[in-house]
Amino acid sequence: MKSYKIGIIGAGVIADFHAQAIQAMEGAELVAAFARKNDKAKAFADKYGCSGYSDLNNFLRHPEMEVVTICSVSGAHLEHVTAAANMGKHIICEKPLEVTTERIDQMIRVCEENNVSLSGIFPRRFNDSTDIFKQVIEKGRLGKIVLCDTAIKWWRSQKYYDSGAWRGTWDLDGGGALMNQSIHTIDLMLHLLGDVSSVSASGGLEAHEGIEVEDIAVAIVEFKSGARGVIQASTACFSNTGLPASIHICGDQGSIMMVDDKFSIWDLKNHQSGDDKILAEHGIYEDTSGAGAADPKAIDFLWHQRNFENALHALRKGEKPAVDGMEGRRAVELITAIYKSIQNGGSKIYL
Repeated sequence: MKSYKIGIIGAGVIADFHAQAIQAMEGAELVAAFARKNDKAKAFADKYGCSGYSDLNNFLRHPEMEVVTICSVSGAHLEHVTAAANMGKHIICEKPLEVTTERIDQMIRVCEENNVSLSGIFPRRFNDSTDIFKQVIEKGRLGKIVLCDTAIKWWRSQKYYDSGAWRGTWDLDGGGALMNQSIHTIDLMLHLLGDVSSVSASGGLEAHEGIEVEDIAVAIVEFKSGARGVIQASTACFSNTGLPASIHICGDQGSIMMVDDKFSIWDLKNHQSGDDKILAEHGIYEDTSGAGAADPKAIDFLWHQRNFENALHALRKGEKPAVDGMEGRRAVELITAIYKSIQNGGSKIYL
């Protein structure tokens, strides 16, 4: 198996997940890290046993480095992807790929022009329950799908938003509860049910101060399939342990609800012998805490690891990764349409 030497741009919480995922993998070696401040670069490098850089060009010239993961603030992704792609590095970029679809399109073009791979990070796609859920839908076991509830009722403290000048800004964060936290589950919804044709929404800032973006939003979506759905997204829902993200899909032959990566509802008209094993291994949901729901540091890196493994496997095979640039673009397109509806008083926006 070919082993890839990987560098990380960023030295925050998300960069820790990337570093842990890389070190847990076969066929990958973390060799370098970049942060704008020298002390942060050195501390991160010392922590993970790699070289640290505070000069981006020197970082990109690190010997034999082939892949760069981007963990900088969202509105800086285009800058860093462009610099890395122009140096011939393959890219794995944290969500969202960028804060607008126009900037994502620029990222896709620069990677194509330099013949390098662009892979996004949507780790909730890479758990076993998601695979099972998608297979059940594709096999038609839910029948005609009619409704989908997507709920991300999370909590972020005022201290969280105050911890970085970029947090809660349109230019660098790209949005609030939708673009930063809920994008994972919104992507999961699109992955399971396909594209949305229209959306109308309401949102605002209710429980925090000093930020430009929303901490609560509700959207009504119509899918191209004819199904309807609701997205509830917030960082203003306090919980001592954190409320898990959930997605509940209903059809005329059954209903399944997945809470984080466990099934809390598995109610199908036609029972099959394998269903009992699925529920024994992946349900029923009992934990009251959510993955990153109240504390972003509490997220397990395993799903990130699988996301990375998929990206590197695609590189070895010369194939597209599961989350390529266009896949990573889909959730941002929907979220920006939701924002447009909110800004226009809830008017219906067509995608």
